[in-house]
Amino acid sequence: MNRCREFLLNNWSIVVLILLSPLLLYAVLPILPTHDDWTSLTTPDFQPFFVKEHFLFYGYHWRPFDSWIGYLVGRNPQVLYPVVNHILVILGHILCSLAVFQLLSTLRFNQTARNIATLFFFITPATMATVSAVDSQNQVFALTFDILAFLCYVKLKKKKYIAWAVLIILATLWKENGLMWALICPVLAYGYNYIDQKTLKKDILIGIFIMISYALAILLLPKDITIHPDYEPGMMKIVKNTVKFLFTSFITTDYIYLLHQPNRNLLFAGVTFLLSLPFVYYIFIKQWKLFMCKPMICTVICLLLAVGPHIITVFSMMHTYAGLSLIAIMIAFGIHQYHQTTKALFLSFILWGITALLINIHLIDSSIQSGQIGKRMAQEAIRQTGNPVQRVYVIIIEDDYPKLSSFCVIPNEAFGWGLAARYETNYQWPEIISDTTIVRSSNAVEKALRMSYETLNDNKYDCAWIVNHKDVHVVKK
Repeated sequence: MNRCREFLLNNWSIVVLILLSPLLLYAVLPILPTHDDWTSLTTPDFQPFFVKEHFLFYGYHWRPFDSWIGYLVGRNPQVLYPVVNHILVILGHILCSLAVFQLLSTLRFNQTARNIATLFFFITPATMATVSAVDSQNQVFALTFDILAFLCYVKLKKKKYIAWAVLIILATLWKENGLMWALICPVLAYGYNYIDQKTLKKDILIGIFIMISYALAILLLPKDITIHPDYEPGMMKIVKNTVKFLFTSFITTDYIYLLHQPNRNLLFAGVTFLLSLPFVYYIFIKQWKLFMCKPMICTVICLLLAVGPHIITVFSMMHTYAGLSLIAIMIAFGIHQYHQTTKALFLSFILWGITALLINIHLIDSSIQSGQIGKRMAQEAIRQTGNPVQRVYVIIIEDDYPKLSSFCVIPNEAFGWGLAARYETNYQWPEIISDTTIVRSSNAVEKALRMSYETLNDNKYDCAWIVNHKDVHVVKK
């Protein structure tokens, strides 16, 4: 009994995490694919994974684990997709949270610090764009393997460099930003006095060697890399993405009520922010001078390394996840250094936690609604089409409806530019879907109809689907 009580006192965040996990899984299971979920490697794939090109390289990604998932759910799409995807995401998030707990223990934070920081990592709304998404297994498992790499790096005596390198590469094969921990591990270890300056310099060179080895492997692989324009760096993009990162990482508020114009409610957004502010105040503001020290300077450097690839290229709320373990370290440090009565600190965290859960419910519900819009559009396209067809031309009238991450998606993106309809037929038809987007104007519908008839007269397609916001109109031969 005493041992059980001692375990609960020392590890209460793990108990809360385990209790919340089934509820979290139950909440996200109804979320359907939207936007680029329909074109990712984890969508149902019907080719043997050992011969398909996706297993080696696809577009500008090398993510073989994603390909395995796509191959698995392709065995029975209607049953397995996206259920398996959600299960893997939640499982990965649980494992990552447990790894964060062990990371904080390894860095020698007290029990209050590591418990609160772990629970922060698990339930913060900043994770919801990742946790609620269909295609984010790569994000959660990449970070999990990276943290395991750090733990091996500081704990193992023999073969630590082999374990470190192998785990970094495994993380990178989940998602490319995992490679940054080849540099983060020695910098973080130095910050917390696990290695000296001489070892730091040597191991940074080893980390660079790991990164170069991965780059050389990519160069040798057969591939056809096409860089999307959105990935091209630019100074204004870096500034904008940095603001996004700081906002989503450190400020807890209802993003939808604050940022999404159709659902904007500044009163509710302000209330959620004010309720979470005391916790932020106690950790970061009240004792800000304590953060000007070697451990925190190194942690901030690591944080910049972790999110840097996203800030330079593309940053959305999902990409906040890459830096959250390091923010958890910063929170644990602030709590560890808090030497006044902890009653106010605990109360502020409870208030923050309740606010975070309410925000999460709203974010998840909005994701469900976005997916349902795409499903209804797909069902309507199938109903109007009637008999199965093999070739469909989708004409999308440009939609000015604003989007917010994966929570509030533009209807034609929820529709997957027509790909959601293929899912509704259990991938039986249509076999070919081509799409084009035309500018919204007063005569856009007439133009779309004209394009449909011209295309059908050429006998290239069996029918056309005109998408106008949430409406789908089918044009047949």
